[in-house]
Amino acid sequence: MARISGVNLPNNKQIIIALSYIYGIGDSLSKKILETAKIDPAKKAGDLTNDEVSIIQQLINKSYKVEGDLRKEKMISIKRLKEIGCWRGHRHARGLPVRGQTTRVNSRTIRGNLRKTVGSGRKAAPGPT
Repeated sequence: MARISGVNLPNNKQIIIALSYIYGIGDSLSKKILETAKIDPAKKAGDLTNDEVSIIQQLINKSYKVEGDLRKEKMISIKRLKEIGCWRGHRHARGLPVRGQTTRVNSRTIRGNLRKTVGSGRKAAPGPT
């Protein structure tokens, strides 16, 4: 099992898909990394040699922020917005949509107002005790 940036990549998936299991790497970035490393994107992650894994690891460490560093940077950015008291910071603090989405009708899940569907018909009469 290949381990890159502290993430175990699934052996049975193609490496172009398996790299997207790393936080901060999506489809386009994984394609770019594999082109730079000259590795076939259709190759399974379990079939990679140790040299290929180390090449990918070095490329990611040298060029991109992933996993813990990226999460920390994102958290600091949100904390800064909250501290300066801007509109986006207030929305983050209240757990509401930040990017201008309407909250009047939709966005129940983000607001915590998740309604369960109600079954049709009458309730069954209670049985004798």
